[in-house]
Amino acid sequence: MSDPGPSEAMTEKRDFAAPFLKDGRCMILAYDQGLEHGPSEDFNDRNVDPAFIIDIANKGGYTGLALQKGTAEKYYDGKTPLILKLNGKSVLVKAEPISRQHCSVKYAKELGAKGVGYTIFLGSGRESEMVQEWGRIQEEAHALGLGAVLWVYPRGTGVPLDTNPDIVAYAARAGLEFGADIVKIKYSGDAKSFAWAVKAAGRAKVVMSGGPKTTDEGFLSQIRGTIEAGGAGVAVGRNVWQHTDPYKMSEQLRKVVFETKPVPALASVRA
Repeated sequence: MSDPGPSEAMTEKRDFAAPFLKDGRCMILAYDQGLEHGPSEDFNDRNVDPAFIIDIANKGGYTGLALQKGTAEKYYDGKTPLILKLNGKSVLVKAEPISRQHCSVKYAKELGAKGVGYTIFLGSGRESEMVQEWGRIQEEAHALGLGAVLWVYPRGTGVPLDTNPDIVAYAARAGLEFGADIVKIKYSGDAKSFAWAVKAAGRAKVVMSGGPKTTDEGFLSQIRGTIEAGGAGVAVGRNVWQHTDPYKMSEQLRKVVFETKPVPALASVRA
């Protein structure tokens, strides 16, 4: 008697990232900085209002919007696909970084989310706790038909420079190994080294973390390098909603993300 073949569920390869993709690319607007950094750090009278950011997402052509639970409860209008962040921490605790779950996957779906987001601080002394929590979240998300988006930020006493190309590639690979559909990582500084990170992530979609506000030219250059390297796009916050004209900046982003062509030679960046 022959062994039974793999089940239908196991042979299906559902693309849980699809709700956040347009022609294989994605442009996510992130707005969890109020918790992570505090309102005095990043906000002014205009962008402190979540309704303003949601309007940017809707009018700016974003394929995803990342919000924390309370913001989504009170402001989300269902127009831009929602990624609900399930964990978060304040900047006030001075210890090895850890961010724990405060919202369920089930509740995320009830709020209309198409995916859930979670941050792991790779290299933290508390890493294993976040890894264990994420493992359960990822399985629950897929069981409910939601995408699983992982912020992988190397951080802690053992991580001297989180933009080191080898560290960035490690973060990308960890996202694949942990089962992320989309993995959000920092830029490694140039397209060639970032191409190695993209390759390390395999079939997980890679998006660049926007980071602190910088010059338009510098930021767009990083996005261009990400796309040229084979990345899927960007998850951006401050470089858009801190901008004097967020709608114009969003237009520029759309052109870079959806019109830039990857450079074929980057696919073989390492032997």
